Amino acid sequence: MTGKAQILVDPSPRVEEMIFTGPSRARLDAVAELVCYWEPGRMPDEDVERLLPKTDIIIGQTHLDRERIDRAERLKAVINVKANWEPFIDYEYLQAKGIYVLTVAPCMGPAVAEWCLGAAIDIGRGITKADGLFRAGKEAYSLAGNRDAVSLFDAEVGLIGYGNLGRSLVPLLRPFRPTIRVYDPWLHERYLEAEGVIPSSLDHALNESQYLFLLAGVSTDNEGFLDADKLDRIKKDACVILGSRAEIVDFPALLERAEAQAFRLAVDVYPEEPVPPTDPIREAEHLVFSSHRAGGIPDSYKRIAEWMADDIEQILKGLPPLRLQRAEPTLAAKMRSR
Repeated sequence: MTGKAQILVDPSPRVEEMIFTGPSRARLDAVAELVCYWEPGRMPDEDVERLLPKTDIIIGQTHLDRERIDRAERLKAVINVKANWEPFIDYEYLQAKGIYVLTVAPCMGPAVAEWCLGAAIDIGRGITKADGLFRAGKEAYSLAGNRDAVSLFDAEVGLIGYGNLGRSLVPLLRPFRPTIRVYDPWLHERYLEAEGVIPSSLDHALNESQYLFLLAGVSTDNEGFLDADKLDRIKKDACVILGSRAEIVDFPALLERAEAQAFRLAVDVYPEEPVPPTDPIREAEHLVFSSHRAGGIPDSYKRIAEWMADDIEQILKGLPPLRLQRAEPTLAAKMRSR
Protein backbone atom coordinates (compact mmCIF):
# COMPACT_ATOMS: atom_id res chain seq x y z
CA MET A 1 0.00 0.00 0.00
CA THR A 2 0.99 3.60 -0.64
CA GLY A 3 -0.02 6.64 1.37
CA LYS A 4 -3.17 6.90 -0.71
CA ALA A 5 -6.66 6.17 0.55
CA GLN A 6 -7.95 2.63 0.06
CA ILE A 7 -11.18 1.88 -1.83
CA LEU A 8 -12.72 -1.57 -1.54
CA VAL A 9 -14.65 -2.42 -4.74
CA ASP A 10 -17.21 -5.19 -4.13
CA PRO A 11 -19.90 -4.38 -6.74
CA SER A 12 -21.58 -7.66 -7.77
CA PRO A 13 -23.87 -7.93 -9.73
CA ARG A 14 -22.33 -4.88 -11.38
CA VAL A 15 -19.28 -5.51 -13.54
CA GLU A 16 -16.39 -3.17 -14.22
CA GLU A 17 -17.84 -1.50 -17.32
CA MET A 18 -20.98 -0.61 -15.34
CA ILE A 19 -19.19 1.49 -12.73
CA PHE A 20 -15.93 2.69 -14.31
CA THR A 21 -14.89 4.36 -17.52
CA GLY A 22 -11.26 4.73 -18.47
CA PRO A 23 -11.16 8.39 -17.40
CA SER A 24 -13.12 7.86 -14.18
CA ARG A 25 -10.90 4.93 -13.18
CA ALA A 26 -7.82 7.07 -13.86
CA ARG A 27 -9.23 9.79 -11.61
CA LEU A 28 -9.75 7.32 -8.79
CA ASP A 29 -6.35 5.69 -9.27
CA ALA A 30 -4.82 9.15 -8.83
CA VAL A 31 -6.28 9.57 -5.34
CA ALA A 32 -6.65 6.02 -4.01
CA GLU A 33 -5.53 2.43 -4.09
CA LEU A 34 -8.42 0.33 -5.46
CA VAL A 35 -8.82 -3.27 -4.26
CA CYS A 36 -11.34 -4.84 -6.65
CA TYR A 37 -13.29 -8.09 -6.60
CA TRP A 38 -14.81 -8.82 -10.00
CA GLU A 39 -15.98 -12.39 -9.45
CA PRO A 40 -19.74 -13.13 -9.22
CA GLY A 41 -21.12 -12.72 -5.70
CA ARG A 42 -19.79 -10.91 -2.65
CA MET A 43 -16.11 -10.56 -1.84
CA PRO A 44 -15.12 -13.45 0.47
CA ASP A 45 -15.56 -12.62 4.15
CA GLU A 46 -11.94 -13.27 4.98
CA ASP A 47 -10.84 -10.68 2.40
CA VAL A 48 -13.37 -8.14 3.65
CA GLU A 49 -12.24 -8.63 7.24
CA ARG A 50 -8.60 -8.24 6.26
CA LEU A 51 -9.20 -5.07 4.24
CA LEU A 52 -11.79 -3.27 6.40
CA PRO A 53 -9.43 -1.66 8.96
CA LYS A 54 -7.59 0.24 6.20
CA THR A 55 -10.59 0.95 3.94
CA ASP A 56 -11.69 4.55 3.42
CA ILE A 57 -14.52 3.96 0.93
CA ILE A 58 -16.56 0.92 -0.09
CA ILE A 59 -18.03 0.72 -3.59
CA GLY A 60 -20.61 -2.03 -3.67
CA GLN A 61 -23.04 -3.95 -1.52
CA THR A 62 -20.74 -5.34 1.18
CA HIS A 63 -22.64 -6.51 4.27
CA LEU A 64 -22.06 -4.04 7.12
CA ASP A 65 -23.34 -4.79 10.60
CA ARG A 66 -22.25 -2.84 13.69
CA GLU A 67 -19.30 -5.13 14.41
CA ARG A 68 -17.89 -4.69 10.94
CA ILE A 69 -18.49 -0.96 11.00
CA ASP A 70 -16.56 -0.70 14.26
CA ARG A 71 -13.63 -2.51 12.67
CA ALA A 72 -13.65 -0.12 9.68
CA GLU A 73 -12.00 2.69 11.61
CA ARG A 74 -11.14 4.77 8.54
CA LEU A 75 -14.40 4.30 6.66
CA LYS A 76 -15.81 7.53 5.26
CA ALA A 77 -18.43 6.40 2.74
CA VAL A 78 -20.32 3.43 1.32
CA ILE A 79 -21.56 3.72 -2.28
CA ASN A 80 -24.25 1.28 -3.39
CA VAL A 81 -23.96 0.79 -7.14
CA LYS A 82 -27.15 -1.26 -7.53
CA ALA A 83 -29.18 1.98 -7.28
CA ASN A 84 -31.17 0.84 -4.25
CA TRP A 85 -30.94 0.45 -0.49
CA GLU A 86 -29.81 -2.96 0.76
CA PRO A 87 -31.42 -4.46 3.90
CA PHE A 88 -28.15 -5.76 5.35
CA ILE A 89 -26.52 -2.41 6.13
CA ASP A 90 -26.96 -0.65 9.45
CA TYR A 91 -27.87 2.78 8.12
CA GLU A 92 -28.56 4.37 11.48
CA TYR A 93 -25.23 3.31 12.94
CA LEU A 94 -23.31 4.46 9.87
CA GLN A 95 -24.99 7.86 10.07
CA ALA A 96 -24.26 8.10 13.80
CA LYS A 97 -20.58 7.56 13.02
CA GLY A 98 -20.60 10.24 10.31
CA ILE A 99 -20.16 7.78 7.43
CA TYR A 100 -21.92 8.69 4.19
CA VAL A 101 -24.14 6.04 2.62
CA LEU A 102 -24.85 6.85 -1.02
CA THR A 103 -26.67 5.30 -3.94
CA VAL A 104 -26.24 5.85 -7.67
CA ALA A 105 -30.03 5.79 -8.18
CA PRO A 106 -30.18 9.38 -9.52
CA CYS A 107 -27.93 8.29 -12.37
CA MET A 108 -30.64 5.91 -13.63
CA GLY A 109 -33.53 8.36 -13.36
CA PRO A 110 -33.15 10.13 -16.74
CA ALA A 111 -33.01 6.90 -18.75
CA VAL A 112 -35.95 5.30 -16.94
CA ALA A 113 -37.97 8.48 -17.39
CA GLU A 114 -37.15 8.48 -21.10
CA TRP A 115 -38.35 4.88 -21.39
CA CYS A 116 -41.54 5.68 -19.49
CA LEU A 117 -42.31 8.54 -21.86
CA GLY A 118 -41.66 6.35 -24.89
CA ALA A 119 -43.79 3.53 -23.50
CA ALA A 120 -46.63 5.95 -22.74
CA ILE A 121 -46.65 7.30 -26.29
CA ASP A 122 -46.39 3.75 -27.65
CA ILE A 123 -49.44 2.37 -25.87
CA GLY A 124 -51.42 5.58 -26.19
CA ARG A 125 -50.91 5.74 -29.96
CA GLY A 126 -50.71 1.97 -30.54
CA ILE A 127 -47.30 2.06 -32.20
CA THR A 128 -46.22 -1.50 -31.41
CA LYS A 129 -49.74 -2.77 -32.16
CA ALA A 130 -49.78 -0.99 -35.54
CA ASP A 131 -46.40 -2.47 -36.41
CA GLY A 132 -47.72 -5.99 -35.83
CA LEU A 133 -50.85 -5.32 -37.90
CA PHE A 134 -48.79 -3.91 -40.76
CA ARG A 135 -46.47 -6.91 -40.82
CA ALA A 136 -49.53 -9.18 -40.92
CA GLY A 137 -51.10 -7.20 -43.77
CA LYS A 138 -53.99 -6.09 -41.56
CA GLU A 139 -53.16 -2.39 -41.21
CA ALA A 140 -55.69 0.42 -41.40
CA TYR A 141 -54.89 3.94 -42.51
CA SER A 142 -55.56 7.43 -41.10
CA LEU A 143 -58.57 7.67 -38.77
CA ALA A 144 -59.54 4.06 -39.41
CA GLY A 145 -56.30 3.01 -37.77
CA ASN A 146 -56.54 5.53 -34.95
CA ARG A 147 -60.03 5.25 -33.51
CA ASP A 148 -58.70 4.06 -30.13
CA ALA A 149 -55.67 6.39 -30.05
CA VAL A 150 -55.26 8.73 -27.07
CA SER A 151 -52.90 11.69 -26.89
CA LEU A 152 -50.56 12.72 -24.14
CA PHE A 153 -51.22 16.36 -25.01
CA ASP A 154 -53.45 18.05 -22.39
CA ALA A 155 -53.99 14.68 -20.71
CA GLU A 156 -54.69 13.88 -17.07
CA VAL A 157 -51.49 12.26 -15.80
CA GLY A 158 -50.98 10.49 -12.49
CA LEU A 159 -47.69 9.49 -10.88
CA ILE A 160 -47.62 6.89 -8.12
CA GLY A 161 -44.35 7.79 -6.42
CA TYR A 162 -42.22 10.90 -6.82
CA GLY A 163 -38.64 9.91 -6.18
CA ASN A 164 -35.74 9.92 -8.62
CA LEU A 165 -37.90 8.53 -11.43
CA GLY A 166 -40.80 10.93 -10.97
CA ARG A 167 -38.53 13.96 -10.71
CA SER A 168 -36.80 12.92 -13.94
CA LEU A 169 -40.07 12.22 -15.77
CA VAL A 170 -41.99 15.41 -15.02
CA PRO A 171 -39.72 17.72 -17.12
CA LEU A 172 -40.16 15.36 -20.07
CA LEU A 173 -43.94 15.53 -19.71
CA ARG A 174 -44.14 19.33 -19.49
CA PRO A 175 -44.10 20.04 -23.26
CA PHE A 176 -47.31 18.01 -23.59
CA ARG A 177 -49.15 20.42 -21.24
CA PRO A 178 -50.65 17.69 -19.08
CA THR A 179 -52.25 18.07 -15.68
CA ILE A 180 -49.82 16.16 -13.45
CA ARG A 181 -51.04 14.75 -10.14
CA VAL A 182 -48.79 12.87 -7.73
CA TYR A 183 -49.58 10.38 -5.01
CA ASP A 184 -46.66 9.89 -2.63
CA PRO A 185 -47.45 9.47 1.09
CA TRP A 186 -43.78 10.04 2.00
CA LEU A 187 -43.79 13.61 0.67
CA HIS A 188 -45.48 16.70 2.11
CA GLU A 189 -48.11 18.23 -0.17
CA ARG A 190 -46.44 21.64 0.01
CA TYR A 191 -43.22 20.09 -1.29
CA LEU A 192 -45.14 18.62 -4.22
CA GLU A 193 -46.80 21.95 -4.93
CA ALA A 194 -43.38 23.61 -4.94
CA GLU A 195 -42.33 21.03 -7.53
CA GLY A 196 -45.14 22.22 -9.77
CA VAL A 197 -47.31 19.12 -9.47
CA ILE A 198 -50.70 18.61 -7.82
CA PRO A 199 -50.82 16.46 -4.68
CA SER A 200 -53.33 13.66 -5.20
CA SER A 201 -55.09 10.93 -3.29
CA LEU A 202 -54.47 7.41 -4.52
CA ASP A 203 -58.11 7.05 -5.53
CA HIS A 204 -58.02 10.19 -7.66
CA ALA A 205 -54.84 9.11 -9.39
CA LEU A 206 -56.33 5.71 -10.18
CA ASN A 207 -59.79 6.92 -11.16
CA GLU A 208 -58.97 9.97 -13.25
CA SER A 209 -55.59 9.47 -14.94
CA GLN A 210 -55.55 8.81 -18.66
CA TYR A 211 -51.83 8.10 -18.22
CA LEU A 212 -50.77 6.42 -14.98
CA PHE A 213 -47.08 5.95 -14.18
CA LEU A 214 -46.20 3.44 -11.44
CA LEU A 215 -42.86 4.74 -10.16
CA ALA A 216 -42.75 3.93 -6.44
CA GLY A 217 -39.94 1.90 -4.92
CA VAL A 218 -40.94 -1.16 -2.92
CA SER A 219 -40.81 -0.92 0.88
CA THR A 220 -42.15 -2.61 3.98
CA ASP A 221 -45.03 -0.11 3.82
CA ASN A 222 -46.21 -0.61 0.26
CA GLU A 223 -45.29 -4.10 -0.96
CA GLY A 224 -48.25 -5.29 -3.03
CA PHE A 225 -50.35 -2.26 -2.11
CA LEU A 226 -51.79 -1.98 -5.62
CA ASP A 227 -53.99 -5.03 -5.14
CA ALA A 228 -56.84 -6.31 -7.31
CA ASP A 229 -59.35 -3.95 -5.72
CA LYS A 230 -57.21 -0.88 -6.40
CA LEU A 231 -56.42 -2.04 -9.93
CA ASP A 232 -60.15 -2.18 -10.61
CA ARG A 233 -60.32 1.55 -9.84
CA ILE A 234 -58.02 2.46 -12.74
CA LYS A 235 -59.78 4.55 -15.37
CA LYS A 236 -61.16 2.50 -18.25
CA ASP A 237 -58.69 2.32 -21.14
CA ALA A 238 -56.02 4.26 -19.22
CA CYS A 239 -52.40 3.89 -20.27
CA VAL A 240 -50.50 2.30 -17.37
CA ILE A 241 -46.70 2.25 -17.31
CA LEU A 242 -44.87 0.12 -14.71
CA GLY A 243 -41.34 1.45 -14.54
CA SER A 244 -40.11 0.98 -10.97
CA ARG A 245 -40.61 -2.33 -9.13
CA ALA A 246 -43.04 -5.16 -9.82
CA GLU A 247 -43.43 -5.84 -6.09
CA ILE A 248 -45.58 -2.76 -5.53
CA VAL A 249 -48.45 -4.38 -7.44
CA ASP A 250 -50.43 -7.64 -7.50
CA PHE A 251 -48.66 -8.63 -10.69
CA PRO A 252 -50.94 -11.47 -11.86
CA ALA A 253 -53.98 -9.25 -11.29
CA LEU A 254 -52.31 -6.46 -13.25
CA LEU A 255 -51.66 -8.72 -16.24
CA GLU A 256 -55.13 -10.25 -16.06
CA ARG A 257 -56.81 -6.84 -16.30
CA ALA A 258 -54.53 -5.70 -19.10
CA GLU A 259 -55.25 -8.86 -21.09
CA ALA A 260 -58.97 -8.25 -20.56
CA GLN A 261 -58.31 -4.77 -22.00
CA ALA A 262 -59.52 -2.96 -18.90
CA PHE A 263 -56.51 -0.69 -19.47
CA ARG A 264 -53.40 -0.56 -21.64
CA LEU A 265 -50.13 -1.62 -20.07
CA ALA A 266 -46.38 -1.33 -20.64
CA VAL A 267 -44.10 -3.27 -18.28
CA ASP A 268 -40.34 -3.19 -17.75
CA VAL A 269 -40.01 -5.04 -14.41
CA TYR A 270 -41.13 -8.46 -13.17
CA PRO A 271 -41.44 -10.40 -9.89
CA GLU A 272 -38.92 -12.95 -11.18
CA GLU A 273 -36.04 -11.98 -13.43
CA PRO A 274 -35.04 -13.31 -15.84
CA VAL A 275 -38.64 -14.27 -16.68
CA PRO A 276 -38.73 -18.07 -17.25
CA PRO A 277 -38.91 -19.01 -20.95
CA THR A 278 -42.16 -20.91 -20.44
CA ASP A 279 -43.90 -18.23 -18.36
CA PRO A 280 -47.46 -17.72 -19.69
CA ILE A 281 -46.84 -13.98 -19.62
CA ARG A 282 -45.06 -14.38 -22.94
CA GLU A 283 -48.37 -15.28 -24.60
CA ALA A 284 -50.09 -12.06 -23.53
CA GLU A 285 -51.27 -10.12 -26.57
CA HIS A 286 -52.42 -6.75 -25.28
CA LEU A 287 -49.31 -5.54 -23.48
CA VAL A 288 -45.99 -3.95 -24.39
CA PHE A 289 -43.06 -5.69 -22.68
CA SER A 290 -39.49 -4.63 -21.99
CA SER A 291 -36.87 -6.70 -20.16
CA HIS A 292 -35.79 -4.46 -17.23
CA ARG A 293 -33.78 -2.35 -19.64
CA ALA A 294 -35.28 1.08 -19.02
CA GLY A 295 -32.38 2.42 -16.98
CA GLY A 296 -29.46 0.23 -17.96
CA ILE A 297 -28.14 2.08 -20.99
CA PRO A 298 -24.52 3.12 -21.62
CA ASP A 299 -25.26 6.76 -20.76
CA SER A 300 -26.53 5.73 -17.31
CA TYR A 301 -23.40 3.75 -16.52
CA LYS A 302 -21.21 6.58 -17.78
CA ARG A 303 -23.10 8.91 -15.44
CA ILE A 304 -22.52 6.50 -12.54
CA ALA A 305 -18.78 6.45 -13.24
CA GLU A 306 -18.49 10.22 -13.49
CA TRP A 307 -20.71 11.16 -10.55
CA MET A 308 -19.14 8.54 -8.31
CA ALA A 309 -15.65 9.83 -9.11
CA ASP A 310 -16.85 13.39 -8.39
CA ASP A 311 -18.18 12.44 -4.96
CA ILE A 312 -15.21 10.28 -4.02
CA GLU A 313 -12.86 13.18 -4.78
CA GLN A 314 -15.05 15.41 -2.62
CA ILE A 315 -15.11 12.97 0.28
CA LEU A 316 -11.36 12.35 0.23
CA LYS A 317 -10.87 16.13 0.43
CA GLY A 318 -12.98 16.16 3.59
CA LEU A 319 -15.94 17.73 1.79
CA PRO A 320 -19.54 16.45 1.54
CA PRO A 321 -20.69 14.54 -1.56
CA LEU A 322 -22.78 16.50 -4.06
CA ARG A 323 -23.88 14.14 -6.84
CA LEU A 324 -25.21 10.86 -5.46
CA GLN A 325 -28.22 10.33 -3.22
CA ARG A 326 -27.66 10.09 0.52
CA ALA A 327 -29.44 7.51 2.64
CA GLU A 328 -32.05 8.70 5.09
CA PRO A 329 -31.81 5.86 7.64
CA THR A 330 -35.50 5.60 8.53
CA LEU A 331 -36.58 5.34 4.90
CA ALA A 332 -33.60 3.32 3.64
CA ALA A 333 -34.24 0.63 6.25
CA LYS A 334 -37.78 0.20 4.88
CA MET A 335 -36.77 -0.37 1.28
CA ARG A 336 -37.05 -3.87 -0.15
CA SER A 337 -35.70 -3.52 -3.68
CA ARG A 338 -33.88 -6.50 -5.13
